[in-house]
Amino acid sequence: MYYPYLMNNDFLVFDHVTKKFGALTAVNDVSFSVTKGEFFSLLGPSGCGKTTLLRMLGGFERPDSGRIYLEGKDITDLPPNQRRIHTVFQNYALFPTMTIWDNIAFSLRLKKKPKAEIEEEVDKILEMIQMSDHAWKYPSQLSGGQKQRVAIARALVDRPQVLLLDEPLAALDLKLRQHMLLELDTIHDQVGITFMYVTHDQGEAMSLSDRIAVINRGKIEQLDVPARIYEAPQSRFVASFIGDTNFFEGEVVSIDGNYCTIQPENFPPISAYNDQNLKVGDLAQLSVRPEKIRVTINPPTPEKGAGINVFPTKVKDIVYQGVYTKYWLTSGSTQVAALKPHSRFLLDQEKITWNDDVFVWWHPDDSYMVAK
Repeated sequence: MYYPYLMNNDFLVFDHVTKKFGALTAVNDVSFSVTKGEFFSLLGPSGCGKTTLLRMLGGFERPDSGRIYLEGKDITDLPPNQRRIHTVFQNYALFPTMTIWDNIAFSLRLKKKPKAEIEEEVDKILEMIQMSDHAWKYPSQLSGGQKQRVAIARALVDRPQVLLLDEPLAALDLKLRQHMLLELDTIHDQVGITFMYVTHDQGEAMSLSDRIAVINRGKIEQLDVPARIYEAPQSRFVASFIGDTNFFEGEVVSIDGNYCTIQPENFPPISAYNDQNLKVGDLAQLSVRPEKIRVTINPPTPEKGAGINVFPTKVKDIVYQGVYTKYWLTSGSTQVAALKPHSRFLLDQEKITWNDDVFVWWHPDDSYMVAK
């Protein structure tokens, strides 16, 4: 039976889905939708429920309550083999005694496709993943990145409605992982199939996704495009899980138009954009990303510093990381992290070292208010 779409342009819908394992609620009343052709990521720490969501979509787990719809059809109770949904696993799951060509052809042969069609489709996808020269090798003869491409090709060859990717790059080293991110993005653009990607790696999710659902303890904390997830986190968890940040908590002591002044404990007053329309006396929690904070020997000039938060601090630690230097600074009992990008030749820049007295400063718009 087909059901009307729950929302406009919905291709895939989770409707109030809950899944428990004994006393543990792995997924707690989760609802969201995915559009056709979207690269959608489920991001969160281990044990947050993201893989359980993926397994329910694949048909390997059944929700205790709620429904799952795909193109208007309720697939909640369908077995995996009746869903046009394929999964790429972290360990690739290639058949070791089959050649690469035969691995990719396997699902088409199961469906008894004509021989000519199988040959055409397998050769086409081998060319797409740039593995035509390796068609008659065995998995043991391939690198990790090549095995990953073959696993993806095998899942895509008969054009599923959705491709599920469960931590597919976790077994690869950093350089290969970065290369495979580009390849995954290219493959998605070429095939136009909906990708559902599970990861605990924020960099992967931010690099690949059209949208990200950040999951914590079985619930979605925020669902949005990568830029808003990073720049405008809706909760303390999202702000801390996606990249590094500094938190300041204090009482609103004054209001000036769209801006307010917040008095944290053991830190000078901070000016912030009052996007939550707080009143004097309310408590506010601010997130300030380290890269928004400037570190200089001298304070900004009066013209440049007008309206900007400027604070004297002392350098407690420094880590040079090539592209940038990370500073840990203290003001009283409060520690502040800041990043200084090396956009110019580093050796020509002013030298800041341990125990230096320096100034940190940032614009009030970069003091972003988050919920607890």
